[in-house]
Amino acid sequence: MDLNLDAPHSMGTTIIGVTYNGGVVLGADSRTSTGMYVANRASDKITQLTDNVYVCRSGSAADSQVVSDYVRYFLHQHTIQHGQPATVKVSANLIRMLAYNNKQNMLQTGLIVGGWDKYEGGKIYGIPLGGTVVEQPFAIGGSGSSYLYGFFDQAWKDNMTKEEAEQLVVKAVSLAIARDGASGGVVRTVIINSEGVTRNFYPGDKLQLWHEELEPQNSLLDILNAAGPEPMAM
Repeated sequence: MDLNLDAPHSMGTTIIGVTYNGGVVLGADSRTSTGMYVANRASDKITQLTDNVYVCRSGSAADSQVVSDYVRYFLHQHTIQHGQPATVKVSANLIRMLAYNNKQNMLQTGLIVGGWDKYEGGKIYGIPLGGTVVEQPFAIGGSGSSYLYGFFDQAWKDNMTKEEAEQLVVKAVSLAIARDGASGGVVRTVIINSEGVTRNFYPGDKLQLWHEELEPQNSLLDILNAAGPEPMAM
């Protein structure tokens, strides 16, 4: 089997951003792959941009890291010049500008920006490949997202509490990990609201198991391995 160890590090991944009544919750798995090889099983895909704004990264690890570094620098300059933190919208538009202006150079990263500011409260912006920016009540991205659209159509609701929103994010990432081979590891969450930022960590062995991950119950193998009746005497 060709592991393709020379391939770029890619975050075939699951990233999620959800608004709730008072702030936002961001979540992600932790698997970084190089071709078929898992290069890092505990990477942190939720990156701080400012005190009140974070970004979830997917796609090329190198591309998403350099975009985050540039935007963090620009936002630091913005804070110095204006004397106050940048809003979530300003942060998202800076990323959108970088992604759009470099799309001809094959910038391969999709991002979700989430945060809280005193003007608009908690906001989530999805920035897929190509540099579009879309404000959404929730956003999902990465290779695991294709397994979650129907789930979010059913599970999403307005005005969730902080606890409900975080439980939804952790459940959704664990579902994607169960189905998507490029998602795995642990689940990290970041909660952002008027009180500040809270980071939480959910180990892989503590996540809920789904479907094929569960031990079989009353399977054909169990029946065949069970002691049968005594053979009839002839």
